[in-house]
Amino acid sequence: MDLIQHGFLRGIAYGLLIITVVMTATAWGMWLERKIAAQMQNRMGPMFVGFHGLLQPVADMLKLLQKEDILPAGADDWLFNLAPILTALFAIATAAVVPWSAQIVASDLDVGLLWVLALGGIMVVPVWMAGWASNNKFALIGGMRAVAQSVSYGVPLVLTSMVAVVFTGTMSLSGIVQFQMAHGWLIYWPPGPGIIAFLLFYMALLAESNRIPFDIPEAESELVAGISTEYTGMKFGMFYVAEYVHTMVGSAIAALIFLGGWDGPFHWLPGLHWMVAKTVILFVSVYWVRWTLLRFRSDQLMRLCWLYLVPMSLALLVFAAVWVTYFAA
Repeated sequence: MDLIQHGFLRGIAYGLLIITVVMTATAWGMWLERKIAAQMQNRMGPMFVGFHGLLQPVADMLKLLQKEDILPAGADDWLFNLAPILTALFAIATAAVVPWSAQIVASDLDVGLLWVLALGGIMVVPVWMAGWASNNKFALIGGMRAVAQSVSYGVPLVLTSMVAVVFTGTMSLSGIVQFQMAHGWLIYWPPGPGIIAFLLFYMALLAESNRIPFDIPEAESELVAGISTEYTGMKFGMFYVAEYVHTMVGSAIAALIFLGGWDGPFHWLPGLHWMVAKTVILFVSVYWVRWTLLRFRSDQLMRLCWLYLVPMSLALLVFAAVWVTYFAA
């Protein structure tokens, strides 16, 4: 009984720690994106709330909490209210299995990569719920686009992830990192396919996170704000929190399975530093791409996925299987 209670309390403590760290990092990730966008557009960005606007996320949160909570006429109130909560919950839950170093991990599952992919895949369910329950045609179209995009780009995302699984022989995120520490990072070993798999994974990550040029579920010039059109206050904010968390966790997963995770060239530095640095670099690159490129049309988005990314991902997976079978030994 004491062991059960101890495990339960340990789980609660880890859960609160994960939520605190993830939400704090997400808040200042929003600030960082606004500053990056400002620099790219020759302006200053947030400046007035705190030093160089560092407290702007706190001010935004307080503002959202004071906004009126509006339920549209004809909306399905249960689904409408549940959708933003589930979206944020699924996004945060993916962070539970991310190892930031050999010692810093909440739950080191043998199927950690599968856990992340599964939760990332079902995030589209509350997104569709929000579009359907809002009783708004713009929100409904946004939800339909989100389902089409998530289902489509989930295929190359899973296939490129399986390339890493085939090469390393494990679905444990820690195990994948340990394999790379012994054999080299998968982005350059074996030569060629690793970098291609990483680039395909990166493109699928952009699409799964609804980041430009893959943000057709929102597409404010066409759909006002997509699925979040009818949401106000903190419910509106929870969708954007979920997007940022999803992007951050996706960047961490890419760093783990292709860039060696906490492994670095200077072993006297703690592994946490390398893992955070790689995640931040990928996180920033996502927003660099966002503020550089234009949005794809829906037909272009689907063509890119099914005519190019999916066949290339399948070819890489077959190559990985052949390599492991005939050359790895």
